[in-house]
Amino acid sequence: MSSPGSTPRRMRADARRNHDRLLAEARTVFEEQGAQASLELVARRAGVAIGTLYAHFPTRRALLGALLRERQDDVFALGDTLLTDQDPGAALASWMRAVTAHAAVYSGLADQLLGSLDDTSSELYGACKRMGAAGEALLGRAKAAGAVRQDVTADDVFALISAAAWLRDQLPPDRADRQLGLMIDGIAATAPARD
Repeated sequence: MSSPGSTPRRMRADARRNHDRLLAEARTVFEEQGAQASLELVARRAGVAIGTLYAHFPTRRALLGALLRERQDDVFALGDTLLTDQDPGAALASWMRAVTAHAAVYSGLADQLLGSLDDTSSELYGACKRMGAAGEALLGRAKAAGAVRQDVTADDVFALISAAAWLRDQLPPDRADRQLGLMIDGIAATAPARD
C-alpha cells in the first residue's frame, strides 16, 4: 500500500493484463446490459475470478469511474473550451448535449452518476462535482448574456440532463435528441418564466 503523496507501484504484467481485460469486458457487458449488469459476468468473460475484479475495482462505481475516465476528460475539456465561446446560450446547449450523451453511454448510467453524489470517496463523485462546476459557470454566462431565463437554476439544468439521459434508454435516438432540444428551448430567455 502506498502512502499519500508517494508514487503508486507499477502493476505486474499479469495484473496489468487482468486489469485491461476487465475494463474491456466491462465495457462490452455494460454496452449490452447496462450499468447494472452482473459483475460476476464481467469477471467470467475476462477469465478471472470475481475476487480479482474486486481487487482491481472494489466497487461498481470504481469500475465505472475507470471506464468513464477518458470520456469524462473529454467533457471537462469541452466545458473549458465552451467557457470562451462567443455565444453563451449555444455553449450551454452544446454542453448539455455532451453531458447527456456522456450520462447515457450505458443504460442506467445516469442513476449511477446521481447515486455517486452521496459517495465522496468515489471517482464519479469528483467527476460529477467538476461537471457541476462547469455547468454552473456556463449557465451563469448564458444568464448574464440574456440567453437563458433568469429563473433557471443549475439544479434545473442537471435535472433536464438526467431526464434526457434517461430518455435515451427509452426512445429511439432521434426522438430522444428531439426531446432534449425541446428541453433546451424551454430554458431559453424567450420561454415564459415559471414560479
